[in-house]
Amino acid sequence: MNKEHYVIGISGGSGSGKTTFIRMLKEIFDENQVCFISLDNYYLPREMQFIDDNGIRNFDLPQSIKSEDLIKDLDCLKNGESIIKSEYVFNNQQALAEELTVIPAKIIIIEGLFIYHYLELRDVFDLKLYIHAKENLKLIRRIKRDKSERNYPVEDVIYRYEHHVMPAYEKYIKAYKEDVDIIINNNTDLTKGLDVIKAFIYSKL
Repeated sequence: MNKEHYVIGISGGSGSGKTTFIRMLKEIFDENQVCFISLDNYYLPREMQFIDDNGIRNFDLPQSIKSEDLIKDLDCLKNGESIIKSEYVFNNQQALAEELTVIPAKIIIIEGLFIYHYLELRDVFDLKLYIHAKENLKLIRRIKRDKSERNYPVEDVIYRYEHHVMPAYEKYIKAYKEDVDIIINNNTDLTKGLDVIKAFIYSKL
């Protein structure tokens, strides 16, 4: 590589397939080749989240995230220092949070909803990816995921999608779609997009 670190961003709407794409990349690359930072693990505590007019906490806002902590952790990785994060379990009382250790690597991938919105992150990325999926598919995936993984009632998932997720997507995520380098479609599967990014990462190692 011509530079010591290469930073890749992966964004897209809720249910687009970001987490699945990251999981597939983790199956390909060793942790000393690629390290991953998930915006999910930087959520503010529940009691600090904004409450909407109906008394429902809104986690789908850029200010729901401790973005300054992410910047500090990114600097640590660039300086060759490992970071330790507590996994965010989305208020699922049935889930146990794991302690996650991220060791520095040449390729650093930052994944999350609002990563292209934060001013302090805009000049960080060497490559910007965006995962796209049809709205009906994203909603179906969100319902399935939030019911099984996060223990949310279906009615709650639909309310949040209509009043929190979609407004945030239009304002803070979709608005930056035109600025990315590569759009990966995930209406059927991620295989072709994965092959392209896999080859690209290998070229940078």
